[in-house]
Amino acid sequence: MALFPFSKDSKDEKQAETPPYQGEVSPVGGYTSDEGIVDEAEDDLHRGMKPRQLNMMAIAGAIGTGLIIGTGNALKFGPGSLLIGYVLMGLTVYIVMVALGEMGAWLPHKKAFSGYATRFVDPAMGFATGWNYFFKYVIVLPNNLTATGILLQYWLPDLNVSVWITVFGVAIILLNLIHVSFFGEAEFWMSLVKALVIIMLILLCFILAMGGGPNHFRSGFYYWQNPGAFAQYAVTLGDTTTVIPGDTGRFLGVWACIVQATFAYLGTELVGVAFGETPNPRKNVPRAVNQTLMRIVFFYIAGVLVLGMAVPYNSPELIKATKSKLGGLASPFVVAAKEAGIAKLADAVNGLLLVFTISAANSDIYLASRTAWALAKDGQAPKLLLRTNKRGVPIPAVALSSLFIALGYMNATKSSGTVFGYFVSLVTVFGALNWVAVLVCYIAMLRGMKAQGIPRSVMPYRNPLLPYGAYFALGITILVIVFSGYTAFIPHFQIDKFMTSYIGIVVYLFNILYWKLAKKTRRVRPEEMDLATGRRDF
Repeated sequence: MALFPFSKDSKDEKQAETPPYQGEVSPVGGYTSDEGIVDEAEDDLHRGMKPRQLNMMAIAGAIGTGLIIGTGNALKFGPGSLLIGYVLMGLTVYIVMVALGEMGAWLPHKKAFSGYATRFVDPAMGFATGWNYFFKYVIVLPNNLTATGILLQYWLPDLNVSVWITVFGVAIILLNLIHVSFFGEAEFWMSLVKALVIIMLILLCFILAMGGGPNHFRSGFYYWQNPGAFAQYAVTLGDTTTVIPGDTGRFLGVWACIVQATFAYLGTELVGVAFGETPNPRKNVPRAVNQTLMRIVFFYIAGVLVLGMAVPYNSPELIKATKSKLGGLASPFVVAAKEAGIAKLADAVNGLLLVFTISAANSDIYLASRTAWALAKDGQAPKLLLRTNKRGVPIPAVALSSLFIALGYMNATKSSGTVFGYFVSLVTVFGALNWVAVLVCYIAMLRGMKAQGIPRSVMPYRNPLLPYGAYFALGITILVIVFSGYTAFIPHFQIDKFMTSYIGIVVYLFNILYWKLAKKTRRVRPEEMDLATGRRDF
C-alpha cells in the first residue's frame, strides 16, 4: 500500500477496484467515491486530514489570544457586558458555521470560501473574498509570533523578541512544508493541549469563586452586584482618562465587549478550509461543525462566565494587566489566581499560553497558503501558487504566506503595543467580512436551489437555525463591521484608529470593483448556478 492516499500507486489501485464512473465529477478533476474521497492528479491537494484531526481542530483549533488573553480588556466593562458580547457573537458565529457546514457537506470542494463566492454570487466577490481571507491570516501571523516572543520575555526579558520570531517562524514554516497529515497531527496535539488548558483554567476560576482559594473568599456572583455587572465605558489616551457616563457609557461598554468577542471568535471558520482535505466530507463535515457549538458553550461562554465570577472589573491587578506591554495581552486568568493569592501560578499559565500562540501561528500559514492555492485554482492568483509537490503541499503558496512573518519585526520596536493594536483592528474587520461572505454565499445558494426547483430536504446536513438565522447573523456581523471603529471618535477623532478600523472594507470593495472591471464578470443568476459539481445523487 502506498504511503500517501493519493500517490500514483494508490490511484491505480482505486481505479482497478471501482467502475469508471462513481458519482459526479469533482471540482478538482476525477470522481467522488462512496467514501467521499477524490481521485486527483498528484499535483493537487491531498485529502490527508484525518477525521479525529478535523474534529479536534473544530473543538479547540481556533482558540487563541482573543479568549485566553484578550478577555481582560473586555472584562473592564463588567461581567454582564462580557457575557452578553460572547453569547451574541457565539450565536452569530455558530450560524456562520452551520451555513458553511450545509454548503460543505452538500457541495464539497477545495476552493474554500472564495470558491463558493465565485460559484454562487460573482467571480469578483470570490476574488475579493479569497484575498481578504489571505490578508487576514498573513496579518495575524506576525502578531501571534510576536506574542510568543513577549511571553518568553517573561523569563528572558533581555532577549529581543525578534529572536523568537525567527526561531518559531522557521519551525512553523518547516511544519507546513511536510504532508498535511503531519500538520494535522501537530494541530491535533496542540489543540488537545489547548482544550485541556482551557478546561483547567475554567475549573480554576470556578473553584476560586466557590471559595477554594487560599483566601477562602466565596465570591459566587458577588462581583455582579459589587462593583456591578455593567461598567461605564472609559478610554485612556496618554495620562487622560475619559469616562462616558450613564446608560450611554454602559451601552458602549457592552458594544466594546461585542467587538472584542468578534476578535476572539475569529478563526472558528478554520475548520471550513480543512473541509477540502478531509475524506468523506458528508459524514465528517457535519460532525465537525456541530462540535463548534460545544466549543462556544463550554470554552468561550463558560470561560467568560466564571472569569466574571472570579475577578471584579475594577480590580487593580486587572487594570494593571490591561495596560501591559502589548496593550491588553495579559491574561485575566492569571489575575484571577493573583486575586485569590496564588501568584506563583503565573509562571505555569504563561508557559501554557505558548501552546496557544505557536498553534495559532502554525494554523495561520496553513490557512493563508490554502487560500492562495484556491485563488490560483480559480485563476484569481498567479498560476505559480497552484504548484504542489508529491506530498500535496502547495510550496509556493506556503512560501508567499511565510514572507509576512517579516512584519513581526515591526513589533520588536518600542511601539509594539501600538502596532499590535493596529493589526488587531485590521484582523477584526477582515475576519468579519469573511463571515459576511459565507452568509451571502449561503443565501445566494438557497435562491439558486429555489430557482432550479431543488428542495432543501435533499441536503445531507440541515440545521434548524437555517435559513432564517443566516439573515440574523448577517445583520449582526454588518453592524459590527460598520461600528467597530467607534473608538476612533472617543474622546476625539483619531485618524490612525479610523484607518485601521475601516481600511479593510475599502480593500474588499476595491478588489470587487477591480476584478469586475478587469474580467468583466457578472453576477451569477440563480437559474444558471452550478449546483451539480461535486454533488452525488441521493
